[in-house]
Amino acid sequence: MASGDWQRKMMEWLRGRQGPDDLAVFSMNLAIVIVVVNLFARVSVLGWIALVLIAYSMFRIQSKNLSSRSRENAAFLKALGPARPWVQNPRAAWTELRTYKHVRCSSCRQKVRVPRGKGKLRVTCPACKTKFEVKS
Repeated sequence: MASGDWQRKMMEWLRGRQGPDDLAVFSMNLAIVIVVVNLFARVSVLGWIALVLIAYSMFRIQSKNLSSRSRENAAFLKALGPARPWVQNPRAAWTELRTYKHVRCSSCRQKVRVPRGKGKLRVTCPACKTKFEVKS
């Protein structure tokens, strides 16, 4: 079997399927963490939990019911709230944390991002145009 033939058959099989979304990737990563913990803890329940998480992740990746999987993924991302950037891209979230400081406007509570290490800054809120000073 030629290399191109195998790739073509794989692409045909994957056509119309969900593919890896945030919930599937999170489930798979959580399963890997549980397996590593289980290497030291030796608790059989952890192995079964990891197996269920891997099966669920594979189910999500191979699902053709795109609308249901999309709704579930959106609900998962909404439930994550402020932790969402750390789950989706931890390296970018770490860089953001080290480079910028997030402050709230004193009048409308809008979050404003200011660069770190610049001393005292006068910031204008993009929502209500209020000017206030912050220490970066």
